[in-house]
Amino acid sequence: MKRFVPIINLIGHYKYVITIVVGVLVVGFLDENSFVRRVQLELQISDMNAEIEKYRSIYESDSKQLRELRTNPEAFEKIARERYFMKADDEDIYVLSDDSKPETDNDETVE
Repeated sequence: MKRFVPIINLIGHYKYVITIVVGVLVVGFLDENSFVRRVQLELQISDMNAEIEKYRSIYESDSKQLRELRTNPEAFEKIARERYFMKADDEDIYVLSDDSKPETDNDETVE
């Protein structure tokens, strides 16, 4: 029992500091509503908001295109040509691509 007396005195002397440190650890890291979990959820919310904006812009462009299809019969031909590369019988279509060709090593010698 004499071994524990200095430890009990130390705990008794610093009881408020120990309580505050334990409380901060529980609230900051261990609790289900911890600070770390809150930061993770905030990041997830910002990612989802960005995704919502992306889908909202897609929805707006598709709605505009649908309205155009309902009002303008020539829009079918325009969309078919732009999106699906359809053509009339008497014309040719050339598709230009921005894809870069894979580079080959010209430094290698073939024996």
